[in-house]
Amino acid sequence: MTSRGTLFTVSAPSGAGKTSLVNALLEQCPQLRVSVSHTTRPIRPGEQDGVNYHFVDEKTFLGMLEQAEFLEHARVFGNLYGTSGTWVEEQLASGTDVILEIDWQGARQVRRLVPDTCAIFILPPSREILAERLRARGQDDPDIIDSRLAQAAQEMSHYVESDFLVVNDDFDRALAELQAVVTGERLRTARREVALRETLQDLLS
Repeated sequence: MTSRGTLFTVSAPSGAGKTSLVNALLEQCPQLRVSVSHTTRPIRPGEQDGVNYHFVDEKTFLGMLEQAEFLEHARVFGNLYGTSGTWVEEQLASGTDVILEIDWQGARQVRRLVPDTCAIFILPPSREILAERLRARGQDDPDIIDSRLAQAAQEMSHYVESDFLVVNDDFDRALAELQAVVTGERLRTARREVALRETLQDLLS
């Protein structure tokens, strides 16, 4: 019998390296899929619709919201983001682990609906390095970068709502810590005993 998949949320302030870490984690961890969120944010150079995000206009997004299609949603820096609840449930029911890249507001909503979600928060090593990373990306105007930095402290204060805390100072070490979290969650007795039911019956008979 296939055990139900685990739902992971990964939150971080912009510039903490969340997306790079999650992409590397997906390459290392089989049976782990990332949910592609819907957003009203404009597409950036190098991004692909359906790969990085499902890019939709606000009218379409609000229509989906009215139909209760989102597991979570939030407005961040003037743009709407949402996670398809149907897709996530289908993956979990099939035994596939799912990881959501979402802000703390979304992670809180997900935890409310799926209490056994594993919440991970990624922090930068310092505010100075966070500012350097945001500027180095070259994706946002200076005003947007200043806005993100102004919001960073408030966002990072919500690390207390997570189960695991990772500091992205050294990328390889941070990635190894994320892998350890995923492995540890997969080995929890409550999750393993379903998949090992026949083995356990044999051992205990």
